[in-house]
Amino acid sequence: MLKYSKKLVVSLSLLMLSSCSMIPGSHMEGVDVEPETSTLAQDLSNVNISIIDSALISQLKDNQQAYTKAKKHSPMAIEGYDYVLGIGDVLSIGVWDHPELTIPAAVQRTAAFDGFRIQADGTITYAYAANVPAAGKTIRQLHAILVSKLSRVIEKPQLDIKIVGFNSQRAYVTGEVNKPGVYPVTEIPLTIIDALNQAGGLSARADWRTVTFTRNNETEIIKLDDFYTKGDITQNRLLKHGDILHVSRTDNQKVFVLGDVNKAGSIEINRYGLSLAEALSDVGGLNEQTANANGVFVLRKRPDNQEGIIADVYQLHAQNVIALVLADQFKLQPRDIVYVTTAPIARWNRLISQLVPTITALEKISNVKTDGNFF
Repeated sequence: MLKYSKKLVVSLSLLMLSSCSMIPGSHMEGVDVEPETSTLAQDLSNVNISIIDSALISQLKDNQQAYTKAKKHSPMAIEGYDYVLGIGDVLSIGVWDHPELTIPAAVQRTAAFDGFRIQADGTITYAYAANVPAAGKTIRQLHAILVSKLSRVIEKPQLDIKIVGFNSQRAYVTGEVNKPGVYPVTEIPLTIIDALNQAGGLSARADWRTVTFTRNNETEIIKLDDFYTKGDITQNRLLKHGDILHVSRTDNQKVFVLGDVNKAGSIEINRYGLSLAEALSDVGGLNEQTANANGVFVLRKRPDNQEGIIADVYQLHAQNVIALVLADQFKLQPRDIVYVTTAPIARWNRLISQLVPTITALEKISNVKTDGNFF
């Protein structure tokens, strides 16, 4: 059956190209058909054709689950999160019972202004403790270093260290959010979901299904919909300095429905996905007079692979009710092409309807010549 379907697709494709010289008005000037025909035949040999049935639906679901499991991350452990100081951060440092070591707060000056800024070399200078390394340390680690140095002049010093200016680390939220911008990474853990909420949430034109997450020049697709609808917390990430979140528009999340349907066109995939049945319904269904119910094809480009398969073609036999159920379970992907072929008798009728005017005109010319009234 699969071999027959593959031959059918190849034959129809070759016929469509060769018919350019048969059907009036279909020839394109400057296009050499024969080389294109041989190239198309070679390309079609690298197409994988499958029938949409219950076994295929089950296989696609299993493949998706296996892919998700392989890509799955372990849940975030934010309980032990500890902010790491960086260049530009500002600290407020005070020593109990030693007001001379504590900068007094003036009326119109802030702690961030009066605090100790980590310099370009990663150090701070405090009383009795010069050039203390701070960048790359946590507050606990810096506290231990300062206590050790001050203990030389103060008996059992009690220090209070706070971060009053988070300036060294930031994450970026771009694209279709209500408030895109730069968001600081602070002592409070910042996750992907937190960052999106701080950015005002997704806009009306945002793709709710996925966002792109870039870290160290490596980009990952985060399945946002799995987090919201399935509670998959592994889709969340703890953001670090330089991370980029980008929310795309839905413009590119389209499928194309062509061929013998009532209203061919493109359809956007919403956040809940789009099935083959929904796509056919959105274009008004198949043309009942001329469409071939067994000729519903879904063409899907396959990423580069070692097998050399350039595309997958799925065929639906839509002549029975069960096929409609399968069509509702078959989920389309962005840039899929749904094509409905015309029934053979309808194609023949169209060809005849195009040839009849030509034959009639030739007959009239012949009659004029016979009557001797050509001029």
